Amino acid sequence: MPTDALLDRFLTGLAPLTPVAVWAHGSLAGGDYQEGRSDLDLIAVLDHPITARTVWRVALLHARLRAEPLADRLHCTYLTPDTAADAERRHLTWAHERLLRRPVTPVTRAELHTFGRVLHGAPPADVLPPVPDGELAAFVVRDQRDFWRRAVDGAAHWQQDVWVDLGLLTFARATVTLREGRLISKREALEVLPGLGAPAEVVADIRRRRYGRSDGPVPPAGEWTVRRARLTRDYLGPAIDALVARDG
Repeated sequence: MPTDALLDRFLTGLAPLTPVAVWAHGSLAGGDYQEGRSDLDLIAVLDHPITARTVWRVALLHARLRAEPLADRLHCTYLTPDTAADAERRHLTWAHERLLRRPVTPVTRAELHTFGRVLHGAPPADVLPPVPDGELAAFVVRDQRDFWRRAVDGAAHWQQDVWVDLGLLTFARATVTLREGRLISKREALEVLPGLGAPAEVVADIRRRRYGRSDGPVPPAGEWTVRRARLTRDYLGPAIDALVARDG
């Protein structure tokens, strides 16, 4: 299986950096992973401060993996035991085939505690403090209000599959987290969407593309992408406004 082969090569290449732990989160840990479609979302905890030399070694590790199948989907954030507890800190991250810095969000931290998959070393509970319910809820509301609601107002991206999928599925996941205090997978979110009033045609489209389940004839591509974008934006704008007004 290409995923297992890539993870093996990654862990082997990472070994000289003496990781304390390596964890998977997201679809790979939550039981919704689809090879070739899902990202491989990883966290590595190193046993020493991240210096310029560490950055160089991380970049070299990922560069050596570039030719491997699925390597473009492997994302990894690098923590240390001394920095892992800082929820606001931006950590060295390899994502989208480049180095950047970004925080490990409360959602990611909660995923790690709830269903994180240990690939090497210590479990998340030994390194990361638990995420208070209020912190998780506040982040989810902020993400919906400050990112997704603003994105809905811009039409440029919404004819792309990824924006439709993530916009709707993230909204459903946020709703369940705020209402019930729990995390759900993207597959579970898809089943929640009809009960939240999402447009049935768009939900069927996501189900067909992501899971190969057809609920009817496939609409003409060009005409459908325009209509789908309108349906998605018309639904998400008021839905996010209501969610934020109720839970913000």
